[in-house]
Amino acid sequence: MIHFDNSYARLPDGFFARVRPTPVAAPSLIALNEPLARAMGLDPDWLRGPEGVAMLAGNDLPQGADPIAQAYAGHQFGGFVPQLGDGRAVLLGEVVSPDGQRHDIQLKGCGKTPFSRRGDGRAWVGPVLREYLVSEFMAAMDVPTTRALAAVSTGETVWREAGRPGGVLTRVAASHIRVGTFQFFAVRGNEAALTALTDHVISRHYPTADGPLTLLQQVVARQADTIAQWMGLGFIHGVMNTDNMAISGETIDYGPCAFMDGYHPDTVFSSIDRMGRYAWAQQPQIAVWNLAQFASSLIPLMGEQDSAIEAATKAVHDFAPLYQAAWLRRFGAKLGLVENPQIQPLAEELLTVMARQRADFTRVFAGLTDGTARHEFSDPAPFDAWIRTWCAQGPDRDLITTANPRRIPRNHQIEAAITAASNGDFAPFHRLSVALTNPREERREWADLALAPRPEQVVSQTFCGT
Repeated sequence: MIHFDNSYARLPDGFFARVRPTPVAAPSLIALNEPLARAMGLDPDWLRGPEGVAMLAGNDLPQGADPIAQAYAGHQFGGFVPQLGDGRAVLLGEVVSPDGQRHDIQLKGCGKTPFSRRGDGRAWVGPVLREYLVSEFMAAMDVPTTRALAAVSTGETVWREAGRPGGVLTRVAASHIRVGTFQFFAVRGNEAALTALTDHVISRHYPTADGPLTLLQQVVARQADTIAQWMGLGFIHGVMNTDNMAISGETIDYGPCAFMDGYHPDTVFSSIDRMGRYAWAQQPQIAVWNLAQFASSLIPLMGEQDSAIEAATKAVHDFAPLYQAAWLRRFGAKLGLVENPQIQPLAEELLTVMARQRADFTRVFAGLTDGTARHEFSDPAPFDAWIRTWCAQGPDRDLITTANPRRIPRNHQIEAAITAASNGDFAPFHRLSVALTNPREERREWADLALAPRPEQVVSQTFCGT
């Protein structure tokens, strides 16, 4: 059994809507994340049983669950929407793990909520499996992220451009509070709700913060580290709207996300990002923009307005040096260098050479330890010149191995696994899942999963998970 609490549901009216998941016809377990379940103090055997699967599908509520859909607002591609909210997700509550940490348990794709607008509140197995694979890879690479506890098929058809098999993802997060949650109350001038939300976030995530300003400072620091880790993996979130930036610092909402194959800083995958707002190279600047919206929401709680604006502005501007330091640590590790003044020029020069030839981002860095990186360049001469300078710095090859994955969730591999799953074959998904949760490990049987796509396999666009 699972026993829930739901501290968020004890906040005042207006923070959420109480709603039960809509039962599905024939729930069946696709995948269960047993290591995560055990770490949370949950019984994998119970979760695999009929009662557990019924809970994971939304057909049954466990003891103590208080299901809600959270309200929030958000800037979507720069345009403000004053009311969004969980349109196809229900927060069952929180599980307290043996180490005392609280973990939100949320079902995605479990039916309509008051925030669904014209949507059906459902998900199909494609986005469910994509988020499962990508979020667990991110966790394996030590990136702050929401986690996937389980994926369930519903036995029902979800209609998008065609009929698709339905699915439900059980997502685990430190919490699901977003920049847009604060914006929801700020735009309504509800300072009492902002105060309650601020106190709740400090209590749950930032216990050393003594008010809204130090909360802002600590959120800025966490986001700087998270974004630097994205950049070091060639990860492109795709929809860095303010409703998709978690206050906890976790990566959240894996919709049209992707990892670069051939490197170029302007790479975009999202089918709806026609202007390149959320390109790989733009992500640090967008993080600053989002954090400025967070800061604006907190200013009413920070005392005299002029001094509050000045302090909040400084806190947001502190992102740049914090990010730069995190970037140097991340790319220094990728190059096997620690606190070396050559990290930045070496990394920037290598990225420039890679961009000119669209060399594979992952394979170049992983190949620094065994000499295979050179094979990623159609004209290796510039890389050969670079590597001589790099070798002179005495890089730590063990550090390179730890910092760089051998495998990433390649778009074409995910699409192949989804296609197979749509036809009832989950074996490619399970194989890919095991390989991606061991991304640094080199095994002969996974060699094909480390390959870049052939030209006919390239996936140039990804789509929102609906």
